[in-house]
This record gives sequence, structure tokens and C-alpha cells, in this order.
Amino acid sequence: MTLSKEQQRSEAIELFNKTWELVDLQVRTGEQEEEMIHLAHASRYYWSKAGDYVNWSRGDWLLSKVYSIVGEGQNALKYALANEKLHTEYNLADFDAAFVHEALARSYAVLEKQDLKEFHLGKARGLVEGISKKEDREYFVGELEKISDI
Repeated sequence: MTLSKEQQRSEAIELFNKTWELVDLQVRTGEQEEEMIHLAHASRYYWSKAGDYVNWSRGDWLLSKVYSIVGEGQNALKYALANEKLHTEYNLADFDAAFVHEALARSYAVLEKQDLKEFHLGKARGLVEGISKKEDREYFVGELEKISDI
């Protein structure tokens, strides 16, 4: 059965939200970590069918975050770099541009590459004022603080 674009978009959103529920847990089982990875990949797949470059970027960002959470630095970096490529190709702005460097910093933190982590944290901090919504800006700064502690 082939899903319509609207059904694919709905699936992408639902899978993203289910992934986020697992991201928000303070403690996860190994099974929950696996599920989180699969959900993030499934969401990104549906965005590739029914979304645009902003959705693709956010999907790659989520994959990078999920892999960072489970300590898989190489996979986290793979998707952070994919997100950076989309940023370069489509000139992402605002929230999305800032999170490109957040994902890179987080990935390098997991890989214990302090100099690259700090470089991208600096780039990310430089983009804070370009985030138009106050709540997005505050959330972003909070995420950067978490990386600084890694």
C-alpha cells in the first residue's frame, strides 16, 4: 500500500514525536534506545518523501541527537554533517542554522574532540541572537549549556 503525501507527513510527525518522548526520558533501557534510533530513522525517511529541506535538516539533527544520547559519536557526527550539508546547500536560517552547530558540538563532545566541540559551541553561541522566537532562543541556550558540561 502506498501512502499519500499527507499520510507520509503525518507519519513523519508522529514518529518524530514518539522519538522525542524517548529523548525526554532521564533513563532508558537498551530496548528503548534501539526504539529511539529506529523511530528517528523512520521519521527521517517519511520526511524525505513528504517534506522539504527544513524537515530533512530537522530529521538529520534528530538522528544526530539520538546517536549522541546513546554514545555513538561516529553516527552522531555522520548526521550532524548531513545536516551541515543541507545548511550549506539551502542556506538554513534562524533556529535551524543555530542547531547545525549545536549538533556538531554535541557530536564532537561524544567523540571527545574538545577543540572541535568548542569551535562549534562558539559558532552556535554566535547565532543565538538570530533566533527570532524567545522560547526557541532560551531552549537553544539550555541545550548549549548541556553540551558545555560534557
